[in-house]
Amino acid sequence: MKNTVFIHTNEKQRLGALVARHALLRNSANPAAFDVRIVRTEDFAFLSRREGQRYLREGKMQVWKNDDLQSFPPLRFAVPELMGYVGRAIVIDPDVFAVGDVNELFERDMGGRAILARRMESDSRRPLHWASSVMLLDCGRLKHWQAERDFSLLFEAKRDYRDWNWLLLEPEGSVGELESAWNDFDTLTPETRMLHNTHRRTQPWKTGLPADFTTRGTTRSARWNLLMQRTRRLLGSSEAAKGYYKPHPDPAQERLFFTLLGECLANGSVSEALVREEIERGHLRPDAFSLLERRQSAA
Repeated sequence: MKNTVFIHTNEKQRLGALVARHALLRNSANPAAFDVRIVRTEDFAFLSRREGQRYLREGKMQVWKNDDLQSFPPLRFAVPELMGYVGRAIVIDPDVFAVGDVNELFERDMGGRAILARRMESDSRRPLHWASSVMLLDCGRLKHWQAERDFSLLFEAKRDYRDWNWLLLEPEGSVGELESAWNDFDTLTPETRMLHNTHRRTQPWKTGLPADFTTRGTTRSARWNLLMQRTRRLLGSSEAAKGYYKPHPDPAQERLFFTLLGECLANGSVSEALVREEIERGHLRPDAFSLLERRQSAA
């Protein structure tokens, strides 16, 4: 089985997934050594069947919505089965953009671990856990991952979404640490191998658009945003309650995305019609073509 990178996404993030695929191929010295597959929530019936049902998340029963911006994480756990439980796979979010050669990660000595992921240290609110948004998987060691079955356990309150997503349910010693450079949270340095635009409110291709995601209140900033949303809801319209995407604090990350998108348009992996459609649907900032022209003029 050929090494494969899986980008999991949904309709709201499809453009990001296409740009992420281009970045993987563009920045590899040997792109023929691996495949890239985009897997979409819309293609998995076990997700759509749960629309509107309640599932366990952070100790509370919440409503599952397939049109949520981040409805795709359960697909991370479908990858070993999609690989036939053979070979190695890398899983990334659709807002993760390779700036290094992914073959370096595929060739990593995993030291007998089933999973390599970025380690997230514990604090006063959260235990030590793992960021499953970028993972290197030894699929043969993950035969206990059965995404449809495990997803259903959330709705039976037998499994907490947070613990599942944070890899806290894995056998002891099966998860190894991946350097932060392979899942660099909104940090772009010479050491970065994969840039993750993880702060949803500052994703650079959405600046100025109404926010279209659900704030969960897991982090301090998320709790503040949740409080502000509730305050706006009391004072104004539902659109005002959501807030808006803000400019990314690092202009280099905006330049990177629009450089990659421009290359996608040039090589035909993304069509102009798709870009216009994503603008129309509110998934891409309306000044995208102006930014692309600016990048082209500066080149």
